[in-house]
Amino acid sequence: MTACAIEGGTAGAATAADPGPETAGPGPDGPGEAEETGGRGGPGGVGEPVGAGEAGGAGGRAPGAPHAPGAPTAPDVLTLTADGAYGARLTAAPVPPGGQRAWYPERWTLDGPEPYAVPLPLNQPEEPDAQVVPLADGRVLIRRRVADRQMFSLLYPTGPATGELALGAVECEGMVLLPPSPDGRSVYGLTAGDHSSLLWLVAGGSFGPELVAEVPGHCSGGVWLDRAGRMLALDRRPAGGGPVKAVAVDLERNGEVTPLLQIAPASDDRLLLADPDSGLLLIRSNAPGHDRLGWGVLGSCLPVRFPECLRPADGAVTPFAVQPGQMLMPESCAVALRVDGPAGSWVGIWRPQGRRLHQFAAPEGWSAGAGFWTRDGVLHLPYATPSTPCGVALLDAPGDEEPPPEPGGTADGGHGTEPSAAAAPPAVCKPVPLGQAPLHRVASTD
Repeated sequence: MTACAIEGGTAGAATAADPGPETAGPGPDGPGEAEETGGRGGPGGVGEPVGAGEAGGAGGRAPGAPHAPGAPTAPDVLTLTADGAYGARLTAAPVPPGGQRAWYPERWTLDGPEPYAVPLPLNQPEEPDAQVVPLADGRVLIRRRVADRQMFSLLYPTGPATGELALGAVECEGMVLLPPSPDGRSVYGLTAGDHSSLLWLVAGGSFGPELVAEVPGHCSGGVWLDRAGRMLALDRRPAGGGPVKAVAVDLERNGEVTPLLQIAPASDDRLLLADPDSGLLLIRSNAPGHDRLGWGVLGSCLPVRFPECLRPADGAVTPFAVQPGQMLMPESCAVALRVDGPAGSWVGIWRPQGRRLHQFAAPEGWSAGAGFWTRDGVLHLPYATPSTPCGVALLDAPGDEEPPPEPGGTADGGHGTEPSAAAAPPAVCKPVPLGQAPLHRVASTD
């Protein structure tokens, strides 16, 4: 069992006045300059297709392991609210010769006519392992590790200074903040042990951090399945060992756990992204014999499909945003993917119905893996450069034409078509027993 204890502090313990009207506004650099230099797609060639040899001009960060949902974020990585209105990151001022890098939180406002960043420094710099999450009201939650405690505060701009509202602390060695809740006001943290994992409500409660669920097994990940912030998917490995399977946790039923993914009995089946509107799920599984990126539909009995186009030879792909608002049309949703290769990171766009991965250069200074879609299919990619400290590049989702069937071809003919789950080992359970999860019951009772 994970050993954690809650410590002192309530939501009323503030070190500054309550948040007041913000005085910071857009800086001199905004999206207008970006659109002048890069057109509709922004700078750095956004909107221009790239090949493997052109990826070096994509900007972004150095190649590395793709960021998984719920994993600790590195400094300078931007975390967005569920609606994309705000972002937050740890950033650092330019380092003088012989000086040390000083980290401080920064909040981005992205839903206005021009994006702008507001620095939120306090009296001393932050440690680079601190984690920040934006809220829908413009405040930023920060998690700091102090000895064997995790301490939480809300930061907000107040005139020229930064206000801080202390929320309390949890005694445990490690905690990971999950992606922002769709309700915009709640933030959850996960502490994973060998035998069980604890889910904490660290912001949005009445009395500081609250333990809301204990899930048997070692859990990771964290994907929201609805827009109310009630159903949370976690990737769980049983306490006694075994394959990783995604499960659904009902936060309004004391953390009731329901199986969500089980493609094959011995496969590791992880949920990467979910779209509540269409039910589209992006899944990573080794059921086909090795790790592959696949897709399925929530509540469907159809098998998970593993498109061949989502395994490019020159990079690893990780989805980070799904086009919202496509009710009952999961195959038409545009999916944004981060592509990591030897030359850096760039952007991929794919639709299930199109069966083709479109690849584009990323804007210079892109916070790789950060972005959000509008309902009409425009991808927003936040970036920061010395000349534009807070910018957003826009990328229209390309259209797809259904490829003609090849005469006498197979489902895995190697011409952009995708193999079905029949390519997986034949001994399978229900390929996607998503109907076992209480999503439909929730919809009928809300």
